[in-house]
Amino acid sequence: MPVPDPSDDPLSRERAHLTHSRAALRSMREDVESLDIRDVTANWVNAEVLSRQIEERVKALADLSHTPLFFGRLDYLHSPGADQAEGAEGERFYIGRRHVHDADGDPMVIDWRAPVSQPFYRASKKNPLDIALRRRFGYTGGDLTAYEDEHLSDPADSAGDAATSKLLQQEIERPRVGPMRDIVATIQPEQDEIVRSGLGGSVCVQGGPGTGKTAVGLHRVAYLLYAHRDRLARTGTLVIGPNASFLHYIEQVLPALGELEVKQATVDDLVAHVEVRGTDEAPAAVIKGDARMAEVLRRAVRSHVTMPVEPVMVVRGSRRWRVPAYELEVIVRELLDRDIRYGAAREALPQRIAHAVLVQMERSGEAPDDRVQDAVARNTAVKAAVKSLWPPVEPAKLVLRLLSDADFLATHAEGLLTEDEQKTILWARPVRSVKSAKWAAADAVLIDEATDLVQRTHSLGHVVLDEAQDLSPMQYRAVGRRCTTGSATVLGDLAQGTTPWATRSWEEALTHLGKGDAVVEELTAGFRVPTDVITYASRLLPHIAPGLTPVASVRENPGFFEVRPAAADSAETAATMATEVVAACEELLRNEGSVGLIAADARVPLLTEALAAAGLPHLGPGEETTLTTRLTLVPASLAKGLEYDYVVLDEPRAVVDGEPDERTGLRRLYVSLTRAVSGLIVTHAAPLPSQLAEGAGAL
Repeated sequence: MPVPDPSDDPLSRERAHLTHSRAALRSMREDVESLDIRDVTANWVNAEVLSRQIEERVKALADLSHTPLFFGRLDYLHSPGADQAEGAEGERFYIGRRHVHDADGDPMVIDWRAPVSQPFYRASKKNPLDIALRRRFGYTGGDLTAYEDEHLSDPADSAGDAATSKLLQQEIERPRVGPMRDIVATIQPEQDEIVRSGLGGSVCVQGGPGTGKTAVGLHRVAYLLYAHRDRLARTGTLVIGPNASFLHYIEQVLPALGELEVKQATVDDLVAHVEVRGTDEAPAAVIKGDARMAEVLRRAVRSHVTMPVEPVMVVRGSRRWRVPAYELEVIVRELLDRDIRYGAAREALPQRIAHAVLVQMERSGEAPDDRVQDAVARNTAVKAAVKSLWPPVEPAKLVLRLLSDADFLATHAEGLLTEDEQKTILWARPVRSVKSAKWAAADAVLIDEATDLVQRTHSLGHVVLDEAQDLSPMQYRAVGRRCTTGSATVLGDLAQGTTPWATRSWEEALTHLGKGDAVVEELTAGFRVPTDVITYASRLLPHIAPGLTPVASVRENPGFFEVRPAAADSAETAATMATEVVAACEELLRNEGSVGLIAADARVPLLTEALAAAGLPHLGPGEETTLTTRLTLVPASLAKGLEYDYVVLDEPRAVVDGEPDERTGLRRLYVSLTRAVSGLIVTHAAPLPSQLAEGAGAL
């Protein structure tokens, strides 16, 4: 039997291109590893820096065996143009996570962020963007197993829209085991528009569950690093998430795209000037997080400045130079009127006084230079005057005094906070020192504000702020300080705000962030949550975020959804109900993929015991699932931003009752209901919240 010619089989040809591309990537990596820098560096410092850069480049060129090197192909009708890529008419480009070239420098894989790759995400039958054919590839592990063509410029092909792509649907609905993965192969046109928006402007993305807002934010960072690498290498980028579990969940997305240098942090990490050992009651936290506290702090900082009552006498050799009190007052008031940082003004004050002395010297016939002015600024009398007029301020001590000294707080909160509000944030007992204070998270944010009033906070080139709806105005200000000269991508969902100070509108939030001119985009197409699940959860929207557009699932697979009440005549005990929950988990674990058991925080110990008794191993939020341990027990308070193939939601009523008010509880429930990718089982013995019963006929 004759051996078939591989050239006659398109799949074989594509596999061959994949093999050659991997070999080319390996050669690129080997070329970097073989670089000899012994004779190109002037000193050991330069050698160390260059060695580190080479090491990072080698890591960026890693070939991840289970990650497709390319996921698509574009066949152009004509040359894309000199401003995009060089090539002859009808050139073909393979689109992947990174650029790969052969030994001659010819591209074998084009980076998904390159301009020539953009039609892969935006071309359609109505607007083919000069694309004759778009090919998508299917993979099993790292092996290319299938392809699917869309003839965008052929009017006879009715299957040319991305929405009909079976491989696209399969990739979107593929089981999620482990941390979050990139969506580079499935970015939709409306998402791509946000991803490729420019560095100069800030963007706010309002997106319901499963709309891909987090992925869009991360991919925008990757795109900006590609388009503005030199600038962002100097200024830096930062991704801010709600908690460590969330950051652990997303931490592999950017490295998979070849970006290794993006830092990640929580807001608490940013403001970690003191050790947080205490907690606030909600009313106190709300007031401390209010934007009015910024003005209270500004007043308190500036209150340290005093007007002079005595002149400054500077002795140099046999001569004395006198700067009268009224002239000192003019200098002090000018610095106050400039409203610059307290510390910067304090550094400028001795130079201003020294300048006044130099003016007198010049009038007397001397010719002092800059060295004389610097010497006068360091004069003992000048330094003593500066210490008296503009004493140093320690931010933590300032906040300590505001929270423990009723008179000091009243003086600087007058007209801003009511007496009751002042009493609410005052500590019940006096605290002697910064170290002995039991600081709460909101106190650390106040210290960060005070620190910035004294000395300017370093600004980054771009900041991504995820789950932003839960931030207080003062937290927004803390983040905004990190990108005053840069831009921001703000991601969130007003319906998922679960803090007492949750964002009421993006306009207000962006103003506190210092990005009032940011463009607000809304994502409403749901790619993650199954239709039946999001429809059920959306019953809560009129009660938690009236006016928001419900998410419309675009998944072909409706998913598995079931509500399992306890028998009406059964006196279910908590332990018996826990057994039912365990049974639901065991049922879902028979499927491929991850399983999340979400429960009210107060019920987690009970369920932990039940899982242990059943011999069912489980993980905590943020811990990476394995082939043998795919179940994660998640307190409802930590569920935000996470996703699992299957979810068991225990006792919705308990989730609602675990919050300080019903609206916050319903928002927490909305979050918990929308973590499933393939299926959801809701188990309950207590009656469901009445809001879930509304519109029951819709399912």
